[in-house]
This record gives sequence, C-alpha cells and structure tokens, in this order.
Amino acid sequence: MGSAVVKITDFGAVADGRTDCTAAIAASIGDVARTGGGRVVIPPGTYHTGPIHLLDDIDLHLTAGAVLQFSQDPDDYLPIVRTRYEGVDCYNYSPFVYAAGRANISLTGKGILDGSADDHHWWDWTRAGGDAGDGPAKRELLDAAAAGVPVAERRFGSGSRLRPGFVQFVDCRQVLVEGLTIRNSPMWVLHPLLCEDVIIRDVTVDSHGPNNDGCNPESCRNVLITGCTFDTGDDCIAIKSGKDHDGRRVNVPCENVVITDCLMRAGHGGITLGSETSGGIRNVVGERCTMDSPDLKRALRIKSSPRRGGVIENVRFRDITIGSVADAVIEIALDYENVRSGPYPPTVRDIEFSRVTAATAAPALNLVGLPEAPITDVRLIDCSFASMRSADRIEHVIGLQQ
Repeated sequence: MGSAVVKITDFGAVADGRTDCTAAIAASIGDVARTGGGRVVIPPGTYHTGPIHLLDDIDLHLTAGAVLQFSQDPDDYLPIVRTRYEGVDCYNYSPFVYAAGRANISLTGKGILDGSADDHHWWDWTRAGGDAGDGPAKRELLDAAAAGVPVAERRFGSGSRLRPGFVQFVDCRQVLVEGLTIRNSPMWVLHPLLCEDVIIRDVTVDSHGPNNDGCNPESCRNVLITGCTFDTGDDCIAIKSGKDHDGRRVNVPCENVVITDCLMRAGHGGITLGSETSGGIRNVVGERCTMDSPDLKRALRIKSSPRRGGVIENVRFRDITIGSVADAVIEIALDYENVRSGPYPPTVRDIEFSRVTAATAAPALNLVGLPEAPITDVRLIDCSFASMRSADRIEHVIGLQQ
C-alpha cells in the first residue's frame, strides 16, 4: 500500500449529516488509488453518503468521532452490482461498502458506520407480507438458480425489495476490518465472499434488524475474527459456503477460519456454521469466546438440511464460556427448517468441543442427524453444563464421546 494520505473534506465532503458526500468520498478514493494507494481519512463529524466502492491498496480510515451515515433511499444504491443474496449469486443493489476483485483493502479506525436501517427503511421490506415484501423476489432468485439461469441474467435492484448487505467484499485478497463500530444494517453486516486472507479485528457490531448476522465469511479461505463484540438480530458469526443449487455450482468451501476472544450477546447463534453449507466448511477453530444473553438463542451451532448438502468437518471449539442462552448450548441440526428428506444430505464429522462451560440453558445438547446422514465423531472433552432446563436430544449420532 502506498503512502498517500488525504481527507475527504479536501474533496468537498461536509460533516453536516445532510450534504451528499458520495462523490467526494469516491473522488478521494480515486485520487489515492492513482498515486499507488494509501489512506483516505474520514475526519470527525457526520457524513451522509451512498455506497462506497473501494479500490486496490486503499485504507478507508474513520477517525474517532467520525460517522458515515448511509442513505435510506434505495435508488442511491443503483446501478446494481454483482453480489450474493443469502447464498445465491445475482445482481442487486450495491452493498453500502463494496469491493470486487480488489487486493490490500481495509476499513479501519475508531469511527462508526451507521446503515440508518429501521422498521421504516430496509427492515420493512422483509417484514411486509405478500407482494409488498421481499418474498416474490426471493422465490424468483431461487427458481432462477435452480433452473440454471446465468448469473448475469439474475437482475434485481429497483422494485425487487431484496435488501443490500452492509460491508461486502467479493473475490478480494488481503482484507482488513479493524476497530470500527457498525450499526443498523439492512441485513448481513460483514460479508467477505470468495475472499482470501481476511482479518476482522476489534470490531463492534450492534444491529438488531431481520437477518442482521454480524459476520458471514462465505466461501472464503484463511479468515481471522478476533476481539470483536456482536449484538445482533440474527447469528453473531455464521460461516457459509453457498446455498443449494448455486452453492454446488460454485462449489467453493469456507476453510481455515479462526475465531478468538470475541464477545457474543444477542443473536440466533453465537458461532454458527450454516445453514448455507452446499460448498462445504472445514478447518474451523473457535476459542476463548464469551457468550451471555437471555436473547442469545444458541451458543455453538451447526445447521443444514438435505437440500443443502456439503461436508462440514474438522471443527474445534475450545475454552468457550457461556452464561445464559435461551435454547441449546450446542446444536447440530441437519433438519434445518424441518426439512428431513432430500437429495443432498449433508455430511457432518469430526467436531470437537473442549472446555466449554455453560451456566444456564435449555438442553446442553441438541444433536439431530438424519437416518441417511448421521452425525459422526462428536467429542466433548472437559465440558461443564451447570443448570439445564431440559433433557438433551440426541438422534442419529455415531461416535459421540462425552
């Protein structure tokens, strides 16, 4: 990365929370890229903006007191770009911070990324019923993928009501996100997709809308998530590898993922693998994490179904401290969404839990395999579950050691 340093205010950005700073930020990034790369600085203040697209060798740095406040107008996120919506490739609204095919890019600093999503903007798209919601577009996208429609022809955006993600990097190398607070996302918050060598460090995610997963490394290789805090409306961390037909078409696993020293508060799961597992997930380590909230449904979770397929293997959780969770401490469920039969039963094997402790939950274990796809080789070593409110559920599991 080069040594250039510029401020967006030098290119006309105004910190009044009203002036559209999209063009000024793009000009700043373009100027630094032309000189070989460097840092684009967001000074203290609130800057109203549309989508931000990073280029090679750019560090977008938010100083303490800086807020990037993203527009609530969907038209500001046009033209559409290549993206992935819930595990299926398509063209859709631009994510708020986006890069495709870039190298050596970063988001750093002590500032705030505010997506401005609420029940009247973005979140209402999925909560509305019938044609007013996102259901028709979701069905159209899934049907197109199943029929083998080329990705270039899966075009959504205006009128479709498929929400954009917040931070999405597609097919990028050497990615760093560090120090920031991210809040109020339309849906998935941090979504590295088909990326390699990713570090997400000391980030706080506070976002409680629908499908507001905190971090979703999908079909990535070599990912470190460390020192982060997640308080979310869906899974805190969910490792993924594509959905159904599209996941099998692309067929890229998510592999070599390390999660350390994170704090999980509210969410559907603390550390989750799935449910989009079609490309496979392997070589995952989660250690020294703390999870505690009555609004955290499950702590450690693997979820898939015989529609998904994929091999999930070589997963290690160790030194995980869990206070209160609403449902299971450990869940491996291959009947996600109550789907118990299908042509692509997943394979789940070689899963180890060491020194996992929990104060209170419903069951300690909810392990549900399938007759044609039993869960194999699950090991619990030096684990302690203090006050469980219900009995374990264990079905179609081979080689359970506890």
